Amino acid sequence: MDLEPEEAELKAVLNRLRRAQGQISGVIRMIEEGQDYAEVVTQLSAASRALDRAGFSIIATSLRKCVAETESGRASSEDGARMRARLERLFLSLA
Repeated sequence: MDLEPEEAELKAVLNRLRRAQGQISGVIRMIEEGQDYAEVVTQLSAASRALDRAGFSIIATSLRKCVAETESGRASSEDGARMRARLERLFLSLA
């Protein structure tokens, strides 16, 4: 059984967040063990990128859904414009 595109994207986001969770746990452990701070910062940077990518993916999925609903008539163009503006603000908060 194939997943719907939105479900597949959500699954990918969840996987990315789980990896970031593991990276953050690793960073905490590294600090507690007194490991080199350059290595700690490298791992922290990787976790931060994973979180950003998850956020961008969620925004992209929402934007595609918003456009599809507006084009199909399930949402008015005014509702679509409000949703796009909201998604733009969210995007800029991650940028």
